[in-house]
Formats: sequence, C-alpha cells, structure tokens
Amino acid sequence: MNTIPQWTLSLATAAVEEVAEKGKLFDFDATLPLMAIQFVILVGVLNILFYKPLGKVLDDRDEYIRGGLGNAKARLAEAEELTKKYEAELATTRREAQAVIAAAKAEAQKIAAGQLAETQQAAQVQREQAQQEIDKQKQSAFTALEPQVEALSRQILTKLLGAELVK
Repeated sequence: MNTIPQWTLSLATAAVEEVAEKGKLFDFDATLPLMAIQFVILVGVLNILFYKPLGKVLDDRDEYIRGGLGNAKARLAEAEELTKKYEAELATTRREAQAVIAAAKAEAQKIAAGQLAETQQAAQVQREQAQQEIDKQKQSAFTALEPQVEALSRQILTKLLGAELVK
C-alpha cells in the first residue's frame, strides 16, 4: 500500500534532521533589519510617488464634487425661488386677465342691452307710425267709401222695398 519510494522518505528525513539540528525555524541575523529598512524605504517611496499624488487627486476630486454640489444646491434654491416668483406673477396675471375678461363681458352686455333697448324702441316707434298710417288709410278709406256705401245702401233698399218707400 505504501507507494512512496524509499529514497524520497530518506530525503525528507534528512531535511527534518537538518532543521532540527539548528534548533530554530527562523534565523534572526542581519537580514531582518535590512528587510525592515527596505520595507520602510519602499513605503516612503510609494508614499511620495503614489499615495500622495493619488491622495491629492482624490482630495481635489472630492473638493470639486463638493463645490459642484454646493453650486448645484445654490442654483436649485435660486431656481425654486424664481419658480415661486413666476408662479406668483402668473397667478396675479391670471387674476388680472379674469378681471379684464369679466369687465369686457359686463361692458359687452351693457352695450348689447343698450342696443337691444334702442332697437326695441325704434321698432315700437315704427309700429306706432305704421299703426297711425293704417288708421289714416282706414279713415280715408272710410271717408272715400262712405258715399259709395250710402249709394249701395239706397240701391239695396230700393230693390227690396221699392222706389216708392225709399226717399
């Protein structure tokens, strides 16, 4: 069952014995402070070359966005104020327009009523004149027809009663 060759086991055992002989897992010699110095230098270089410019770009961007937001809020407030002002002016203008329309309607009704009264009065005058004219013509017709009526009445009486009775 054991498929691991014998020679690999002997190499692994030799490596473990070698580490065990030293008695420690890490060597704390001059390389540790050197690695720490390299790390600090790397952090300093990255800070100078990468983090500070990137931080400055981010700060500038943040400042630009905050300025844009502040400007946008100011413009929004100004737009809202202008909207309220224009809505108030529009309401005032609508009221004035409605007042003008109402006045124009009243004036038109007054003019129409006056013209209607004048027309009715003129029609009444014409009617009275026509009635007077009819009465005159009727009177003149009666006057003109009265002798004829008298003559016709005598003829009828003469024919009915005879000439001796009618004088």
